[in-house]
Amino acid sequence: MGTLLLLAACGAKQQQQQGPPPAIPVTVDTVEAKQAAYYDEYPGTVTALNQTEIRAQVTGYVTGIYFKDGDKVKKGQRLYSIDQQLYNANYEQALANQAVQETNLLKAQKDADRYHELDKNDAIAKQQVDYADAALEAAKKQVSAAKAGVNAVRANVNFATIYAPFTGTIGISQVRMGTSVVAGQSVLNTVSTDNPIAIDFTVDQKEIYRFSQLQQQGKKANDSTFSIAFGNDIYPLHGGISLIDRAVDPQTGTIKTRLVFPNDKNTLRAGMSTTVRVLNNASQKIITIPYKAVTEQLGEFFVYVVGDSSKVSQRKLTLGKQISTDIIVKDGLKEGEEIVVQGVQNLREGAVVTTKPPQQQGGGPKK
Repeated sequence: MGTLLLLAACGAKQQQQQGPPPAIPVTVDTVEAKQAAYYDEYPGTVTALNQTEIRAQVTGYVTGIYFKDGDKVKKGQRLYSIDQQLYNANYEQALANQAVQETNLLKAQKDADRYHELDKNDAIAKQQVDYADAALEAAKKQVSAAKAGVNAVRANVNFATIYAPFTGTIGISQVRMGTSVVAGQSVLNTVSTDNPIAIDFTVDQKEIYRFSQLQQQGKKANDSTFSIAFGNDIYPLHGGISLIDRAVDPQTGTIKTRLVFPNDKNTLRAGMSTTVRVLNNASQKIITIPYKAVTEQLGEFFVYVVGDSSKVSQRKLTLGKQISTDIIVKDGLKEGEEIVVQGVQNLREGAVVTTKPPQQQGGGPKK
């Protein structure tokens, strides 16, 4: 027992001689809020403002193609023709049937008029007059049906020639001369507008107010709020908000937003992927810290904040966009606080730090 007490006393005395662990040398920085120009970035897709598929509206063989693939076409320009022989024959037959029915109507009208004159003198049975009136009404309906048939066949004749629905660029033809097409099914081509052109991207529902304000402000001359990039290449022209979708997607909590950009040189093509760059509001100060001060644990981000007695504590952060070697802090730090920017790998919660070099700690190096 005496031996154990002696060992314990010696151990306690040794700890008293060693003292607390030495302060860990680090470099600290004071958190400041400042103005900084940066861009929020979103993945976007180039989209035509107006695009439609050209489909056959009648069945037959393609007998004419009146453009070159990739041409600029104007509204009303003839694009395709489909064999009209059958439709022309049907049209002539429908016209002939209409003429016959109109002749029958004329005869029925004369018969009815004659019978009514005879009826005035009681020279014909009343039943005969009724039959004549009924025949007249039937003849009128036959004429109406014949005219409807003519219009229907005429529509087919018209549909056999396909025209551009609007001014734009036509793509590569999906059919060639002699190709058999089916009404309502066969896609012949696609026409789309390309100047101006749209960029679609989605934003979080928390940002709807911000983008609504930008939409209300409108696009001003030399306004650089919205730009797009393809890798390191920045498109030289700027755009503006065309529309914000009517509702938030409940599955993703985002809403689709559309920008419109000029495309005079046709360098933007529908379907391209791009990065939408939205300039931040430079009038508001933001907190930025060196990115090297941040540590990551299980997908969450922290910094060491220097507190009383030079002890550090971990602080969870909500981060924004990285600007060069700095990172924007959206939440978690206040202006004036001190954080560790170098030496964080040697720290733990509650560790004591010093900004002095190691040789200056404890009154300088021993001689």
